[in-house]
Amino acid sequence: MEEDAGGREQQEAAAKAQREAAAAGVSVNEWWQHVKASFLGLVRKVTARSEQEAAEADMRTARAQVEATDEAEARKKQLAADH
Repeated sequence: MEEDAGGREQQEAAAKAQREAAAAGVSVNEWWQHVKASFLGLVRKVTARSEQEAAEADMRTARAQVEATDEAEARKKQLAADH
């Protein structure tokens, strides 16, 4: 009986570690999407030919960052629900 409980605890610990690693991977991906959006936004802003294009570059950057955050939150919720 004690062996079964110990094995179950190890499985639960391994599953928890796997979920946490997956969540960390999602966070790293979210960070990368933010960096990429910021860089592309900066390039668009620097190459803008007018104030309007610069403002549109800022809006596109903000939208891309919000989408990255929303996607990451949805993935993390899914990971939490799957356990």
